[in-house]
Amino acid sequence: MAVGSTRRPKVNAVAEALASIRNLFEDSPEFEVLGVEVASGVRHTPLTREDLMAGARQRAEALARMARDGGHPWKYFVGLEGGFDVIPGLDAMPNLDVMPELDIVREAQQRWVFLESWAYVADEAGRGAFGRSGSVLVPEALAESVVDDGVELSEAIDAFADGHNIRDAEGAWGVFTRNLITRQESFRVAVINAFAPFFNREVYLRE
Repeated sequence: MAVGSTRRPKVNAVAEALASIRNLFEDSPEFEVLGVEVASGVRHTPLTREDLMAGARQRAEALARMARDGGHPWKYFVGLEGGFDVIPGLDAMPNLDVMPELDIVREAQQRWVFLESWAYVADEAGRGAFGRSGSVLVPEALAESVVDDGVELSEAIDAFADGHNIRDAEGAWGVFTRNLITRQESFRVAVINAFAPFFNREVYLRE
């Protein structure tokens, strides 16, 4: 199995997720996890759910192309993407009388910025599925640095938390939750969720 990153929290998250779910597959396969650096095709710190999902999917698709062109024996391709989901305040939203289906923005008296981790899993047959961790609110001071000033999250979180290379350790998740949930753990949950249609196919094929 190939993972579209060589970052330790991401690769370890996939390995931990697979250890939890391997016995749920029919043949209880032994997985070997290989980290491969590929481009996400989105901005360095995604600021929308669309970018988060696209980044994860495009990493997995890049791995699938590498396997096809290079003859690699990978059976599954995992793309992981972390970043922000920004819900603008009412001053930046359309008129609710014109677009009433956007009911989520009724909570947006102010801007809300959430940190999320997304996964996309595809198999060699081309089937794919998304999974996501939960969301955690981003402190406004950090949101301003990343969203408004354009600073990359990996740099901004180091400055915000007075640390070094936090993304390869507990990540922003760990900073926000006092390590109750780390970056690795958030991706582990996202990977399990993305694999659910593969190890629990009967549920997803019901009509």
